[in-house]
Amino acid sequence: MLPAVAVAVAVAVAVAVAVAVAVAVAVALPAAPALRHRLARSALRRAAGWYRRRLELLGSEVRLSQERRLRRLLPAGTARGSEAFRERQPLGQSCPDGAPGGQVPPLRPWALLRSCWGTDPPLQGSLLYLDTLRAAFPQALAPRGTALLSWAPGHPRAPAGWPLPTLYCTPDEAGGLPSRAAALRVQLLFALRERALHVLEAGLAAELHDALAALRADWPRLAQDLALGRLSPGPGLPEGARGRLQALLAPDAARAAELRAECARGFEGIVQRLWPQLEVVVVGMAHGAEQLYCDALRQADCKGLPFYCPFYRAAGALLGVNLWPEEPAPRFLLCPDWAFCEFLPCPLEEEPRTVLLGELWEGREYGLVLTARPGEYRCRAGEVLRVVGFHKQCPVVEPVRRENQALSVRGESIPEERFCRSLCRAVGMWPGARLVDYICVESALLGASSGACAPHYEVFVELRGLRDLSEGQRYKLDQCLQEDFPVYKSFRFKGSIGPLRLHLVGAGAFARLREALGSPLPMPRVLREERLLQLIQGTVVS
Repeated sequence: MLPAVAVAVAVAVAVAVAVAVAVAVAVALPAAPALRHRLARSALRRAAGWYRRRLELLGSEVRLSQERRLRRLLPAGTARGSEAFRERQPLGQSCPDGAPGGQVPPLRPWALLRSCWGTDPPLQGSLLYLDTLRAAFPQALAPRGTALLSWAPGHPRAPAGWPLPTLYCTPDEAGGLPSRAAALRVQLLFALRERALHVLEAGLAAELHDALAALRADWPRLAQDLALGRLSPGPGLPEGARGRLQALLAPDAARAAELRAECARGFEGIVQRLWPQLEVVVVGMAHGAEQLYCDALRQADCKGLPFYCPFYRAAGALLGVNLWPEEPAPRFLLCPDWAFCEFLPCPLEEEPRTVLLGELWEGREYGLVLTARPGEYRCRAGEVLRVVGFHKQCPVVEPVRRENQALSVRGESIPEERFCRSLCRAVGMWPGARLVDYICVESALLGASSGACAPHYEVFVELRGLRDLSEGQRYKLDQCLQEDFPVYKSFRFKGSIGPLRLHLVGAGAFARLREALGSPLPMPRVLREERLLQLIQGTVVS
C-alpha cells in the first residue's frame, strides 16, 4: 500500500482535475445553464468525496500534517520542526484583523488546478461544505436555489458555495455596493423574486437580521418594486449600478401580491412562509457576537428552520469546517493542513507554553495561537476554543469567546459571553422587553464627558416592546453583574468602580453602527473608537 503522504498527493491531484473539469464545463456551456449546473455539481461532488478521503488520511497523522504545513509557511533554509520553530520565534502580538471570507477567487480552470495542487483552504472548505449540505438537505444544491445576503464594499465576498456559482440567484454586483443598507435591500429584492429558494445564506447573522428588519420596515415599497420589475433609487445605490441591476428584474405581480399578503399576517415565521421550500439558513458566523442575532432569528422571523454555520475562521484565516449541519450548536473540525495551530491552556500560566494540535484534551479551553501566512508567525488570534471531541486525531472545537471583548476598568475582566448572559437576565425582568442589540463602553473612552466619577461601564441597548426605562430597571443590570461577578461586586462596594449607566437607543441605531464600521466584521461588544461612540450617543432616546 502506498504511504499516506503519497496517497494524499494523488488525491490532491484528483481533486484538482475534477474541479478544473467542473469549471471548464461551466465556462464552455454558457447557453445551457441547467446542464452546466448539473455537470459541474457532479464533478464537484466527486472532488469532495476525494478530499474527504484525503482528510481522513491527514487526520490519522495530525502531527506529521502540521509539521508539513509549517514547513510550507517558513522561508527556505529555515531550521525545520515545530520545536525549533517555537524556540526561535517568541509568541507574537494579536493577529491582524481579517474579514470573514475573502474575495471571490477566479474561476479559470488552470488557476484552480494550481491552487488545488497545494493547500487551498477556501477551495477545500467549499468542497466539504457543498458535499455536507447536499447530504443533509437533498435539494439544497438546486440551480438558483440559494440567495446570498452579504456586504463587502468595493468587491464581492466569496460565498460558501463559490465553486458552483449557478447556485445563487442574487447578482454579485449587489454585494459590492458602497452602502450596506442598499446592498442588503437589493439582495433581499432578488431573493424575494425566487419563491422556490432552498437555502438562505448570509455572510454574518447580523446581515440576515438587518435585511429582515428592512423587510419589516419597507415591505410595501419592496412589493411595489417586485410588481413593476424595478429597483427604486436610494442612498448608496449609484445610478449606473441601479441600471445594470434593474435590467435583471422583470415585473411579477403575483409574487408581489403574495409578499403583501404574508407581511400583512405578521412577521413570526415570515421566512418559511415567503419561501415554503426553504430547507436551511446558512450563516458565516453563529457564535460570539453573532449568537444574539441567531437566537432572535430562530425565535421570530426564521422560526422552525435549522441554522448551519459551515466554517470556523480566525483573523481572516479558514481553520475548520462543520461536518454536522443538523446539530443545533456549531462545532468545527480543525483541518490539520490549513494552518499551523498552537494552543495556550486556559487559565494562562505565568510562563505560558503552547501545546500542539495533537496534544489537546477534551473538555478543556485553549487560547488560539496561529501561523497561517508566511511572515505572520505565532500570532495570538484572541479567541478561546473548547475541545468537545475528536475526529480521528483532529480536535473538534466550539468557539467560546473573544478575549479582546472583555470589559475591564479595574482589572476585573468580565468576558463577552458572560456579560451578555447577565444583560439578558436583566432584560427578562423588564415586562414586555426583548433585547435587540447592545454595546458597551469603558468610561475612559468618554473622557471629560463622563464627569467626575469613578471608572464605570456605559451600556447602550436597543429594545423591542419597551420605549423607556425607569431608574429601577436601569439598576437591575448593575445588580445582575454584582450577583454574577464577585470581583465586580467587591469593587462596587469599595467605590473603586462607579454604578453602570444604561442608555436606550432608537430603532435601527445598531444597523447604522454596523454601516459605519465600514467592513463586514462581527459586531464589537466593547466600543473602542471615539467616532463610533459619538454615533451611538447620537441615537440615545432615554
